[in-house]
Amino acid sequence: MAQVAINVRMLNSRINDPSHWLTSERVQGYLERADKIPHRREGENVLLDFIPKTTRKVLDLGTGDGRLIKLLKTKIPSAKYVAIDFSPPMLRTLKQRFGSDNFVSIVQHNLESHLPSVGNFDAVISSLAIHHLKLERKKALYSEIYSILRSGGVFCNLDHFASRSRRLSQHFRRALGGQRAPNRNHEARLNTVESEISLLKKRGFVDVDCYWKWLQFALLISFKPT
Repeated sequence: MAQVAINVRMLNSRINDPSHWLTSERVQGYLERADKIPHRREGENVLLDFIPKTTRKVLDLGTGDGRLIKLLKTKIPSAKYVAIDFSPPMLRTLKQRFGSDNFVSIVQHNLESHLPSVGNFDAVISSLAIHHLKLERKKALYSEIYSILRSGGVFCNLDHFASRSRRLSQHFRRALGGQRAPNRNHEARLNTVESEISLLKKRGFVDVDCYWKWLQFALLISFKPT
């Protein structure tokens, strides 16, 4: 059986209404749409390109059902993976997928609190998770990621960012199948790609850039100096 490390300290509140991710119905609805998000696989393929085959240990933040880990394991099956998520329904799905995989460890943890002690990594990855955090917590998280990356390690974040254009923002929502007005609180938390790159550089990352983008989805990749 895979090692399962459970952090039972759950925060009482979560940005963007945590109750959504605590219900099986909400999680199942998301997972059914996950493969239908336009151009998502394009961004994921670029992310995979920047994870070296020599990678030994990978941390996935807000892993969901382990989608990115599943993709990476086809490229680097011998690496060790640590999957972090706070949603019990997601964790159940993770255990169904990786419960017998000795190369995958599952950690229940809310990204709003300091990362647990899970060791050091050659790569840290994340998809559609970090944008839920408030700015100050995001700054702290980036510093934590920097500290646990090994020299020369890579951080890849495929996420949702702010648009400078209302028209493009509306087009983005329509492309995702949404017709309602945006959630103002959610939109207010989104950073522009440029602002996010600046945050990462201030934390010490180098070669920080947007390596792929489609409307409000973008892949930011950064490296810890050697």
